[in-house]
This record gives sequence, structure tokens and C-alpha cells, in this order.
Amino acid sequence: MVHGYGNDISWTFQATPIFLAQMGFACFALDIEGHGRSQGLRAYVPNVDLVVQDCLSFFNSVKQDPQFNGLPCFLYGESMGGAICILIHFADHNGFDGAILVAPMCKISDKVKPRWPIPQILTFIARFFPTLPIVPTEDLLYKSIKVEDKKIVANVNPMRYRGKPRLGTVVELLRVTDYLSERLYDVSIPFIVLHGNADVVTDPSVSKALYEEARSTGQDDKNL
Repeated sequence: MVHGYGNDISWTFQATPIFLAQMGFACFALDIEGHGRSQGLRAYVPNVDLVVQDCLSFFNSVKQDPQFNGLPCFLYGESMGGAICILIHFADHNGFDGAILVAPMCKISDKVKPRWPIPQILTFIARFFPTLPIVPTEDLLYKSIKVEDKKIVANVNPMRYRGKPRLGTVVELLRVTDYLSERLYDVSIPFIVLHGNADVVTDPSVSKALYEEARSTGQDDKNL
């Protein structure tokens, strides 16, 4: 299981694996680089490809445990974590039996993406100051969480990043989302994608395109 940008595997995120565990599923998750209890500057992700390799190493170590040998394995990712799950699938086509993608960040919504020429300016500055938290974006907590009770929990989570996005992270996420939006057809893993139409952080229209263009069999979609 892979969490989203600025979040971690505790507090709001942990509700899902707890529910799944109660249903009999074994769930495993990790705080990605720069998030939660993992090392690195908070919310700084300069290379998503390295995060993908970290996740693959962790999940493969779990699958080597004799008590899980032979059991079906599924990826689960929220927002940026959904994009990372697709990249994990690209890196290991036969490693997982399916995926659950919740508002996958295959494209950043134009509603939060800075207008031209700001992205070009920020990309240039990021070459010299990649860790600066100066990207002009509103607090994403209230934009990314719709359930009022979860907003309260997320707001008091000391591990959650609440500052402005760092230049290097934004440039890298733009690179990754551009890459994924051009490779939707290459997704062959069976999946279910869930994406609310009111999402203003990630683009729900790209999730629809993923469902329509992917080569997967047995996939489904659902609008919340």
C-alpha cells in the first residue's frame, strides 16, 4: 500500500488497511522517502524512480515470507501513491495480480497547477534550489480530503506535511504525470480505479482515460 503526497501510513491512511485486515487481508505499507517516519527532507521527492525501487524491494521482501508464499498480491495506492503503483507495475509486470487505484495522480489538476509561465520559471529555479518550499499552491489538505471527520484527524496529524510544495518535488511530479498520461495504454494489470468527480488535486478525466485506454482485462471504474 502506498500513500499520497504529504501524507504517511498512520492516521487517516491507516483506516483502510485496518478495515482490510479485519476482512482477512494481510496489508503492508511504508512511508516513502521524505514522508512520515522515513528519512529525508520533509515532502522532498527528487526522484520517483528511486521511490518505486524502494517500494518494490519492500514488497518483494514481504512476498518472500513463507506464510505469504503463493498468495495473490495486490497493489493499493492513493493519489501520488496510485501513480507509484502504476510505475511499480511497469517495473515488474508479473509481480502483482491486480491494483486498487484511488484518485491516481496520472495528471495534476489544472485547478491547482500553476499557470504559465510560472511552471517554466519554477522549473528553472529548481535547478539551483530544488528544496525550496515556494510553489504557490493552497494547503492541499482541505482540497484532497472531502470527509469532514477525516479532515479533523488529518489536521492534527503531526507527521503530515502542511507547507508549500518543494520545487524539486513539483518538477518531478510533473515529469511523472506527463510520462504516465502518455503510457495509459501500457497498463496491463487488472485494476479498479476510484476517483471522485469533485477532485481538484488530481484529474478525474485522466482516470477515465486510464480505464478506457488500458490493456487490462477485468478492470472496473466507479465515480464517487
